[in-house]
Amino acid sequence: MTSPTPNDPVLATPAAPSAPLQPKETKAQHAERLKLEKNPWEAFDEILSFARDGRASVTPDWASSYFKWWGIYTQGDGVGATGGKGGVGVTSDYFMMRIGIPNGVLTAAQMRAIGVLCRKYARNLADITVRQCIQFHWLTIESLPEILAELKAVGLSPIGACGDVVRNVTGCPLAGVAHDELIDASPIAKEISALLSGNNEFFNLPRKFKISVTGCPSWCSHPEINDVALTAVEHNGQVGFSLRVGGGLSREPHIAVRLDAFVLPEQAVAVSKAVAEIFRDQQELRESRERARMKYLFLKQGWTAEKFLTELQSRLSFQLLPGVPEQVPDDVYRDHTGVYPQHQPGLSTVGASVLRGRLSGEQLQAVADLAERFGSGALRTTVAQNLLFLDIPKEKTAELTAELGKLGLRVEGSPFWRGTVACTGTEFCKLAITETKGFARWLVDELEERLPQFDQQLRINVTGCPNSCGQHWIADIGIEGKKIKQDGQMIDAYYFCVGGAVGQHAAIARPVGFRSPALLVPVAIERLLRQYLAARQSEENLRAWLARHSEDQLRSWLAGEELSAVARDLPSAPVPHGIAD
Repeated sequence: MTSPTPNDPVLATPAAPSAPLQPKETKAQHAERLKLEKNPWEAFDEILSFARDGRASVTPDWASSYFKWWGIYTQGDGVGATGGKGGVGVTSDYFMMRIGIPNGVLTAAQMRAIGVLCRKYARNLADITVRQCIQFHWLTIESLPEILAELKAVGLSPIGACGDVVRNVTGCPLAGVAHDELIDASPIAKEISALLSGNNEFFNLPRKFKISVTGCPSWCSHPEINDVALTAVEHNGQVGFSLRVGGGLSREPHIAVRLDAFVLPEQAVAVSKAVAEIFRDQQELRESRERARMKYLFLKQGWTAEKFLTELQSRLSFQLLPGVPEQVPDDVYRDHTGVYPQHQPGLSTVGASVLRGRLSGEQLQAVADLAERFGSGALRTTVAQNLLFLDIPKEKTAELTAELGKLGLRVEGSPFWRGTVACTGTEFCKLAITETKGFARWLVDELEERLPQFDQQLRINVTGCPNSCGQHWIADIGIEGKKIKQDGQMIDAYYFCVGGAVGQHAAIARPVGFRSPALLVPVAIERLLRQYLAARQSEENLRAWLARHSEDQLRSWLAGEELSAVARDLPSAPVPHGIAD
């Protein structure tokens, strides 16, 4: 028998055991690691370096994350989510930038500067967002430092408009001039913004954080869907605020919860800061990007209004007063479009509807000129993607209205023109499934032609994917972008959610199981609205009529026939932080 040799496999030295495989980093872990490694607000030199060295020098961590803290994020290639992988589209070489405008307050000089930048850097295209910001597209990496510097020169900044931070603080655009306001809350909104936006104590929140402060009795800034909402209320001669927390839309909509507290004006900033601290300190919210918003304390973590108030009180140096009765507004138009008297004698505000929120640089500059020519130069943006002109002598309102009409801005628009909101869509967004801006314009044209007699207030919100940047959950008719196959081709389609509301009858829109090719959406809406006009009770508004009918009935009227419900599919991937406004 042959003896084994040293090279025989039997006698060979056993191989060292392989190292155990490390678990793959989750999206939440990745996002949290990046925030621990760097505060983007302290790394502006890296943006300068990228601008100097070109687009190819931008690192993946900046492209996917850090830029958002500067109000900047990468632009899609125009195809949207279906052109990429995992529900996220292909990134182009260009960037988008969102300019923060606390309370929507602008001067003519600032608006003119925005118009100049729009023409110079953004291919002459800008969008007003649903948080009173103005958004640019088509920006090159080389242009970013120049734009930031030129914005700073006129007192504007994109810091805080995106990222896991306190977002643009919204408020009533008529603050300080509304004849019926309880308090001018814009100084409070601006103070909150100045304290929390760009503050290194709050650069690392679990997710985005939205605040609304309003003295407006119509709650025009949609407090019901904000993380913190202060709405003015008067009690025994004292004006203060009711406090709501935990509102939000996206994939799991949640109406904000009212706390048993009466917040005095001098307490509002401290209360807002304390709520932001509560959110910041909830480590369990950092375990999942999909469930990182503050609303999930109520939806998933078992928090109640009482528990939240106890935690809030423990962080304050003063005792909050108990809540007082409030008058929740009816769900009327909240856009302040039209001509309204100000509390200043002889002056009015003129509100113009900006269809889809889209404007050219020339329009922006013309708006600035008109604000100075007819008024004090004061301008406001709104959460309905519109513009207001303040301090207009009442004898000049008709002339200004005519001039705005020449610019394509309507002061007296149809319910469809006035009530339609649209998100960014596949034109620029990597998460979108359908094109929205051009579609919304066409949809309004179609409905105005089909139903010229329709005179009821109406909200039609168009969102290009299930993440609800277009706020379809609070619309009378909310349509959510889908893709369907027709004749072997994938085409744009929309899924209908009906009966959403804010205010006195706040409710999340009901998915009714109806999906339509985009080209047939006007026909479906026409059927539904004609049924309403024919069958409504005396003085019954559309909201009440929708509420008293079942999903099966609404679906049959939309479709023109009885048919089985189609399931509403969820997003194929979560919305990356910073994409949804």
